[in-house]
Amino acid sequence: MEHTQTSQQRRPATRGSRPQGGSAPARRGGPSRGGASSSRGGRPERRTGEREKVRSEYDQKIIDTRRVTRVVSGGRRFSFSITIVIGDKKGSVGVGIGKAGDTALAIEKATRDAKKNMIKVKRTKEDSIPHAIESKVGSARLTLKPAPGRGIVAGSSVRTVLEMAGLKDVGAKIYSRSKNKLGIARATVKALAEL
Repeated sequence: MEHTQTSQQRRPATRGSRPQGGSAPARRGGPSRGGASSSRGGRPERRTGEREKVRSEYDQKIIDTRRVTRVVSGGRRFSFSITIVIGDKKGSVGVGIGKAGDTALAIEKATRDAKKNMIKVKRTKEDSIPHAIESKVGSARLTLKPAPGRGIVAGSSVRTVLEMAGLKDVGAKIYSRSKNKLGIARATVKALAEL
């Protein structure tokens, strides 16, 4: 009898040890998963920190993108031409153009060119221009004049240049038939520089 009792006592012990062994790996797996998620959660914070450092002091807007095709003996070669307007909305504005085989590189070149050609605009206390002025670049001809209480009354790339310069209450009239956005933007910058 003693022999049978000891064998019965041993069996529950072996059965009871199995759930403990089975539950232990589940416990071990829990923290490892949590640790992986915590490490993943930390990565996006670093990326956002890096982006904030790289951010430029100027706002920028692309006003024209052209894909230029060049025919060579081997076939066609494509490149991109980007026209960009940059400004700090506090009186500084510039227009630039960049050409490259890749759009990102073309934008970088255009931004560099715009920074070289930046001007400082004379503004009134109401963020308007002091008087009316006319300008012409190539075939683009336009007039800028103060428009108190009306905001920016302009179209095409003239509006973009005025917004990037931080101007308000300015009216613009384009007299030429030209739809060339680069020419119109340069005529606007020339007019603002002559104030």
